[in-house]
Amino acid sequence: MKKIFPPILWAHMALFTVNMLYGASHILAKGVMPAYLTPSVFILLRVFGATMLFWIILSFSRNFSIERKDWIRLIACGLFGVTINQLFFFHGLNLSSSVNSGIIMAFNPILVVILSALMLKEKITLIRLIGIFIGGTGAILLTLTGKSISEKSLGDIYLLINSFSYAIYLILAKPLMKKYSPILVITWIFTTGLGFLFLYPPVLAEFSTTNFTAIPFDIWVKVTYVVVGVTFLTYLLTMFGLKHLSPSVSSSYIYFQPIMVIGFAYLFLYIGIADDYTSSITFQKIIYMLLIFLGVYLSSRNVKNSF
Repeated sequence: MKKIFPPILWAHMALFTVNMLYGASHILAKGVMPAYLTPSVFILLRVFGATMLFWIILSFSRNFSIERKDWIRLIACGLFGVTINQLFFFHGLNLSSSVNSGIIMAFNPILVVILSALMLKEKITLIRLIGIFIGGTGAILLTLTGKSISEKSLGDIYLLINSFSYAIYLILAKPLMKKYSPILVITWIFTTGLGFLFLYPPVLAEFSTTNFTAIPFDIWVKVTYVVVGVTFLTYLLTMFGLKHLSPSVSSSYIYFQPIMVIGFAYLFLYIGIADDYTSSITFQKIIYMLLIFLGVYLSSRNVKNSF
């Protein structure tokens, strides 16, 4: 009997959910840093908490092994997909605007198209090249919207590095998804990523000086949302999506993030659970956002072997 909802449809639904969760986090996470937690401490709580949740789920499985030849790729996924990705995202978000973070992430699919061509031999057409140029122009103009080179501009650069790191991660993780279950892959990726995170000196130093008793309940709720919703669920759902879709298609769902960030900025302000970040939304940034959308759409068209 044919299934009502085939795996590919579930994969699309999973990726849409991922970017909805991310869209809300761009606003909520901004309210936590730096008043209560430094970016490094927030990352440690996020990665450590998610790693523990992944191991709890994996403990119900009978298969924990990874073939020796796949460990280098797996470790690289932990480095690019967890450690570098998280460090540059949270430090970038701390310095930049929450709206900018969502818009810059829309540059990620273009990077995935380029890396897919280099590493997975996907064809780059003229339309894709035009899309890459348009999207890249929008991302660069967005980064340079500040009147001077400032911390905010540095934050935008960090977010671009984060986007590039995540693109590498999506490409590297795809072959692993053909051989192993999503929960097995993501558990080991987070375990190796957590190991790399402990090698970053400020993490433990800032953790030891953090006054956790001074953090109010509503901030802990936001931290819990980031750990469970924006780390555990999003990475697990992304792995599921990658099992059934190409990296280019998977990354294309980031199109929705800027729209969701803007929507959540107004929603959370209205219901009173986040500060007002709507002043960051300008007509100029919307134009640059549309350039990125157009570039991403053109660069991701006609992807060979998308499904």
